[in-house]
Amino acid sequence: MRTMQTQNSTMGGSRRTWFKQLGLATAGAAVGSALPSAAAVPDKKKPATAEPLASLNRFPHMVQEYFVARVREIEALGQQRRAALRSKRDALAYVRTVRENIQQCFGPWPQKSPLNARVTGRVERDAYTIEKVIFESRPGLPVTANLYVPRGRKGRLPGVVGTCGHSVNGKAAEPYQSFAQGLARMGYVTLIYDPFGQGERIQYTDEKLKPRHGTSVAEHLHAGNQQYLVGEFFGAWRAWDGIRALDYLLTRPEVDPALVGVTGNSGGGTLTTWLAGVDQRWCMAAPSCFVTTFRRNLENELPADTEQCPPRALALSLDHADFLAALAPKPVILLTQDKDYFDLRGGQEAFARLQRLYELLGAPGNVALFTGPREHGYSQENREAMYRWFNRVTKISDAQTEPALTIEKDETLWCTPHGQVGEFRPRTIHTFTQEKAQALAAQRGEVGGRALRRALQDVLKIPDRSGPPDYRILRPLAGRKHPAKHTACYAVETEPGILALLYLLSSESLVSRPPRGRSRAILYVAHQSADAELREEPLVADLLKAEPQSAFYACDVRGIGESQPDTCGRNQFLAPYGSDFFYSAHAIMLGRPYLGQRTFDVVSVCELLFTCGHTEIHLVGRGWGALPATCAALLSDAVAQVTLKNAPTSYHAIAMSDDYKWPLAALPPGVLEKFDLPDCYRALAAKKLTQLEPWGPWAAPISA
Repeated sequence: MRTMQTQNSTMGGSRRTWFKQLGLATAGAAVGSALPSAAAVPDKKKPATAEPLASLNRFPHMVQEYFVARVREIEALGQQRRAALRSKRDALAYVRTVRENIQQCFGPWPQKSPLNARVTGRVERDAYTIEKVIFESRPGLPVTANLYVPRGRKGRLPGVVGTCGHSVNGKAAEPYQSFAQGLARMGYVTLIYDPFGQGERIQYTDEKLKPRHGTSVAEHLHAGNQQYLVGEFFGAWRAWDGIRALDYLLTRPEVDPALVGVTGNSGGGTLTTWLAGVDQRWCMAAPSCFVTTFRRNLENELPADTEQCPPRALALSLDHADFLAALAPKPVILLTQDKDYFDLRGGQEAFARLQRLYELLGAPGNVALFTGPREHGYSQENREAMYRWFNRVTKISDAQTEPALTIEKDETLWCTPHGQVGEFRPRTIHTFTQEKAQALAAQRGEVGGRALRRALQDVLKIPDRSGPPDYRILRPLAGRKHPAKHTACYAVETEPGILALLYLLSSESLVSRPPRGRSRAILYVAHQSADAELREEPLVADLLKAEPQSAFYACDVRGIGESQPDTCGRNQFLAPYGSDFFYSAHAIMLGRPYLGQRTFDVVSVCELLFTCGHTEIHLVGRGWGALPATCAALLSDAVAQVTLKNAPTSYHAIAMSDDYKWPLAALPPGVLEKFDLPDCYRALAAKKLTQLEPWGPWAAPISA
């Protein structure tokens, strides 16, 4: 989520810094600049023209309210289930259920490989030693970490794994050094490690070891969105690093395995929460500045990283509190801030749910909520609340406040000679994605016929229709400069709360119903705006010229054009962290990929056209619209011909490229386990498929 506002300048703390780091324009920038568009390329031969029309967008909150309604329904069912708990037996059964559901989101896990841990250096201080540790969480995948070992202590000591938030310098960030030092001075052996894309673990570097795709959030999104193609979840990879960090900590003779805890802030609060849910070896946990509810974040239009949106979590009725409930009745404290951008009501609601569960389990004193007075960040007040909580559990110290600290320079804490594991040329997260893509291609072979149709429905979660959809007839709008005398517009209700906008070009006014008497129709599925593309896209003019007798329709699927969300901040639709990503991530948590939802819109519109007498549909899709058009063409018997412009060549190519540009909305989870786009294109040869100017992984013409 948003990075900490109180961290030092090396962490890129402000929202404006994140815009810059992600390569985004700040508020006020024009929408549409983030993805190449053939229509956007200027024609130097044409004279200057008047300012173009702004695209129509009459339903900018439709998608937001649809998702809010779904999540509210799920939350209400969860509340009913929790309210039905009456006994300790009920509570234990609830804990078992959430543990099982969490494993469905995060598992299956890989086999544990040798850690191959080594200490590359030591920093001696008055009360502790900092060991510079490198271990492998997966074969050949290094993790850089600092181990703070108290000096002069006898016997086994409690241990803590520290998880970092979205600090550019990872474990060296001041708040994280602070709690590691504070715990060490009190007698805890503390291991804090660099996450992917932070500190010494940049995964995409140039020859000078500089980041190629940004750091922290930017790199998390880049790696995580792509991983979905091969059936992986970036949050599980992040959690696996934490599990292996615990494995390493437990190899240390100084550590008491019965007294190990986990804490972290912001993105580290996320990992603390997830780790509590996936590994029951912890004896205590203290997530800071993360725990709220999925509903509050959604309603407040607060985007979350790929790692913070577990697949099917909402479909399985999981919420933030449930990941901590999986650790119950072990001691857990929720650390919040009064001025955080995370909704404090959500933190209080999460605490209330846990409090009742712990009461039923007979341990009401083992869960607590602390609210600091500051903005987002692991402030001293929150750290001191964590110290008191952990000390209450371990009895290692009676300290109530933080001891004096000395913040080290980043270079002092480096585990590598020059501050990046990339100098060793190790495996990276993308090499694992490439290897799995290649293995899946070899296992899968060519897919066709009924097997392809089943695979489409399985991956995209396409529901069955019970009949043609209803539709509204919108009032005509003059002056849109569409290539016809009249444009009728129908809002097709593909499911409750969702409208696909359908434009009909006609020589006569048709405001009472779609036309009759034409068996053949063209249905053009827009890239980003049917209204704009009717004016600007050359393919539209070519189709009208080639088929003058066919009825011509153009369609905006949900979240495109007429329902493009204006949420998550101004002009954030195309941003890597913006609204299209926001709803794509929620669709994955709901178990219905956004591409599947948009495909369902096209299938529904095809069914409506069929019932209107268009028994032969020429389905056309461009860019983003080429994907739902491809899938719908395979699922709808009404489609007789298919034309695709700027369609991606293959998902395999996107998985293999570390410079891909396709958005998360285009990348359905696990698709390469079942089929690839060339399978679809081969099958559509039977429907006279024509491919125009295919796009590569970069969402640009292959020739580029």
